[in-house]
Amino acid sequence: MAPQRTLDGLTAIVTGASRGIGETLAFDLASRGAKVVITFTSDKSRDAVEKLKTRISSEANSSAIAVQCDLSDPSSPAKIVKETVAAFQHIDIIVNNAGMMLAKPIQDITLADFDAIFHLNVRAPMLLIQAALPHLRRPGRIINLSSVGARAHFPGVSAYQASKAALEVFTRGWAADMGGDGTTVNCVAPGPVESDMLDQVPESIVGPQKTETPVQQRVGTAQEIAEIVAFLAEGRSSWVSGQTISASGGYATY
Repeated sequence: MAPQRTLDGLTAIVTGASRGIGETLAFDLASRGAKVVITFTSDKSRDAVEKLKTRISSEANSSAIAVQCDLSDPSSPAKIVKETVAAFQHIDIIVNNAGMMLAKPIQDITLADFDAIFHLNVRAPMLLIQAALPHLRRPGRIINLSSVGARAHFPGVSAYQASKAALEVFTRGWAADMGGDGTTVNCVAPGPVESDMLDQVPESIVGPQKTETPVQQRVGTAQEIAEIVAFLAEGRSSWVSGQTISASGGYATY
């Protein structure tokens, strides 16, 4: 059953939307009526992005543009906003999904590693929101993608965990900064989800999480994450802000 068109007339930016969770989020928001801006980094993703745009047009009956950029570059948010406004005139929803995993123990983390993960996972969402604010129709909706790892103690992924914990703290602060006009800022923290990124997580971490997940002892699906993001993007979530929602089948309870 197709979802209701609860986002008709709205524009959503979804970063890192060429594959995995981001691709599903972009298509789901489009299927609810949103015009979608898909950001991607690599030339290798261009074919996948074009296929997604075609699906959005033909199956979701909506429209999308793609913006190629490296969100580690501080000039990229301004480029995304400029192309969004040129195509759709305004911004209503921002989904900060782009991110990277780093699986290294403390003794192996380099300065370059630290900069890479914090620039993409933490700085880029902040800069994108700053660039978008002059064009964000109020009340806006901002949704950040975190991880259950932000509040866990898994070995070998401390830099990744710290970056997601920082994003959750920023989420609460941004909610306080921006709530005066009804804008909400929330975070979704998935447990293990079928995706390319999951393949980068050591099985020694993923295996026990599945075993300890109350709902069917399984990993989640991208569509299950999309349902939560859609709720936070819609008007019916107007009294939810500054929250991190654990989307983990009960593995992590906040």
